[in-house]
Amino acid sequence: MKNNTEIEASSFKDRDAQVYIQNGEIYRKIFHSYKNDYDLLMNSGLYSELTKEGLIIKHIETEHNFDNVYKVIKPERVFITYPWEWCFSQLKAAALTTLKIQKTALEYGMTLKDANCYNIQFKNNQPLLIDTSSFEKYKEGQTWTAYRQFCENFLAPLALMAYRDISLNKLFLSNINGIPLDLTSKLLPFKTKLKPNIFLHIHLHSKFQNKYNNTNKKQTNLKMSKDSQIALIKNLICCVNDIRLPKYETEWKDYYNFTNYSDKSFEEKKKIILDYKGNIKPKKVWDFGANTGIFSRLFSDCAEEILALDIDPLAIEMNYNYSIKHKEMNLLPIVFDLSNPSPSIGWNNQERVNLQTRAKNVDIVMALALIHHLRITYNIPFPKIAEYFSEFASYIIIEFIDKDDSQIQKMLLNRRDVFDDYNVENFEKEFSKKYEIIKKNPINNTRRILYLMRKI
Repeated sequence: MKNNTEIEASSFKDRDAQVYIQNGEIYRKIFHSYKNDYDLLMNSGLYSELTKEGLIIKHIETEHNFDNVYKVIKPERVFITYPWEWCFSQLKAAALTTLKIQKTALEYGMTLKDANCYNIQFKNNQPLLIDTSSFEKYKEGQTWTAYRQFCENFLAPLALMAYRDISLNKLFLSNINGIPLDLTSKLLPFKTKLKPNIFLHIHLHSKFQNKYNNTNKKQTNLKMSKDSQIALIKNLICCVNDIRLPKYETEWKDYYNFTNYSDKSFEEKKKIILDYKGNIKPKKVWDFGANTGIFSRLFSDCAEEILALDIDPLAIEMNYNYSIKHKEMNLLPIVFDLSNPSPSIGWNNQERVNLQTRAKNVDIVMALALIHHLRITYNIPFPKIAEYFSEFASYIIIEFIDKDDSQIQKMLLNRRDVFDDYNVENFEKEFSKKYEIIKKNPINNTRRILYLMRKI
């Protein structure tokens, strides 16, 4: 076992546990330093309560032959996403889950020793804690040591998204450990100082933090009763619940109502994709440019994992809320800019990894009404596009839109057409270097063609 393991690159900061991968399966070593807290978690009833409420990842204990390791547990597997890939409602749900876990932990004599947003992941579209070693025994009078981390990892980005710009959770890419409160305080509009909870947990918290950072004074050892700490958690829950998005107009709102599709053509497109699905019967589907997920959902009856990716955070917001309302279990929307994918970042560029690295055993990718944006809007050549998609899956369902299509004519209205290579012949030629064309279906009464291709 020892010689066959690969340590998870993001697991180096925890002194009490270590995540590793063996034969594609995820395991977590629990060191002897965490023995008492682990036993308390499992025997106090806290773990049972959290799993019953769907707030923590389930695990089983496994046999092992590691030296100096107390237990090895095997958690259920989830697809890892990051906070800059979440829409506002996903981040809000993750924040509330963290607070619910902390409140429940206090009731069982334990506390969360950290409030790291990366410890929350989505399974069946519900946020839950994946770090089993995040708990420690509560000591009477102690403050919540993870309070500042919670504010930087959840409260700060939520406030910035709601009161400044919905895309500001991308600040995580340059602030991997959370968005600093002093930066947040500077960026937020003055009106947020008139909101008592935002003023307390961000603006005042930032001033208090800076006061001690800029002096050699040691912070006074504060004491807080358990009842006071529960009151703090309840106040934070109210604060998070009160942060709401303003009414935005999404870039893709009513997109399908303004295409040159007739209802008949739209339904024909669905039928063609369903035919392709029947040929492959995919278990993992990634839909690039998914918009609100209309075509992604055509795979709901067969796929175990559907990742619906789109550049527009409001389209993802709509998609996620639709999934929650209809209790969809296998479709996960995330924000993703295909023209500028988020890189691997953190220590040695391995702590949080890019999307290609996370792609495991994907059966099929879809790229519908997307290629013209990549080629014309972002000036990415066909060979580069084909190469990129081929890194993800064995099959691709892709749509080519002719230049005469009204959507492309609109794109070219105020710019010079220098895209002489944008034609169906060149598209097929370049993609055929990476794929075999299995099926080709023009959509009647449109200037659009659907393809099913298999990677060579």
